[in-house]
Amino acid sequence: MYRKSTLPNGVRVITESMPAVRSATLGIWADVGSASERPAKRGISHLIEHMLFKGTERRSAREIAESMDGVGANLNAFTDKETTCYYAKVIDRHVPLAIDVLGDMFLHSTFDPAEIAKEQKVVLEEIKMYDDSPDELIHDLFIRTMWSGSDLGEPTIGYAETVSSLTRDDLREHIRARYAPNTVVVAAAGNIVHERVVELFAEAFEGYAGKCDPPVPEHPRLTSSTVFKHKDTEQAYVVLGTRGLSLRDERRYALSVLDTILGGGMSSRLFQEVREKRGLVYSVYSFQQSYREAGLFAVSAGTSPKNVQECVDVVSEELRKAVDHGVSDAELSLAKEHIKGSLTLSLESTSSRMIRLGRGEFTHGYHLTTEEIESKVDAVTCEQVLSLAHELLAPANLGLCVLGPVDEGAIDWQRGEAVA
Repeated sequence: MYRKSTLPNGVRVITESMPAVRSATLGIWADVGSASERPAKRGISHLIEHMLFKGTERRSAREIAESMDGVGANLNAFTDKETTCYYAKVIDRHVPLAIDVLGDMFLHSTFDPAEIAKEQKVVLEEIKMYDDSPDELIHDLFIRTMWSGSDLGEPTIGYAETVSSLTRDDLREHIRARYAPNTVVVAAAGNIVHERVVELFAEAFEGYAGKCDPPVPEHPRLTSSTVFKHKDTEQAYVVLGTRGLSLRDERRYALSVLDTILGGGMSSRLFQEVREKRGLVYSVYSFQQSYREAGLFAVSAGTSPKNVQECVDVVSEELRKAVDHGVSDAELSLAKEHIKGSLTLSLESTSSRMIRLGRGEFTHGYHLTTEEIESKVDAVTCEQVLSLAHELLAPANLGLCVLGPVDEGAIDWQRGEAVA
């Protein structure tokens, strides 16, 4: 079901056929994200993403929207640390229209200065929205704390002052430097025919040529520390974490098992101990933020300000237990089935499959099948999980971020000796 071709200009086209569905999701991926930005241009990748919806030589912004709304399609985009993706989800018979619109946006956007000025205001409102969302803000604070001074640590959305200073020339220069056929991938999943998708994108990309240097993945130095940010909220938001693994580290399957056991569901250790037994939180979970050459692993919780100390203590104790005692055979088996089941359920979505195709191509240069992933998960042992816990979760490697009406002096937070 997986096929890959390369257009004459160098654009890679990857498809996965799902004959049992009536939809298709098509995405144009650019190998550029916020980690490729200079400090003075923070947020430029995200602003470019916005601007590709604001009109082309053939379509106004309204016509772009109406062309997709008129067939019940979903047209959208996202920018992350390492990539940008423009995508459309449509009924299978509207695939040619979706490819035409996506290609038009990607290659022929006009970047009208008046539209840029309006969209800068939109992004500034988006920044304010995130500033008013403490559960989003705490994660930005955590990554900036753990990777201080790095490009990966900076927010994808940028800052008000940098976004406001960007010009039409800045946007065009960034595209010339970062958008070229050798750094562009087309990914499509759903009720599609590979040869037809290749043919349609070859037409859409006619005349698209050139080459640019692909980004060099960053491997930032860990700068774990303790940061408190006062904010007038009802809850305090806590993230306690450490170095994780990159997307290219083969031990990532063992980390996924550890992640699942610690905080990956209602039966996880953290959910049972922090919520079910003690009633300290509504939400507590562990998570990974993984990139091509770096990663972070952490626990997130929201609790009443008066309960922050107890919450931190309980989470720290659960991490210590994983370091000292590892996991049981029963926990290992349950976690493996949880991971495989979640993977299988996600594959029922054409959007999820399209995203897997695009990210997999940039990360590995090939597609990992479901069977290969399940085999790697099944191969994880208790000894591997224990070794990874000992390496990553030692107290001295942990950083703590707290957002809310909590003073640093109110929390007794001690870290141990660093583990190499």
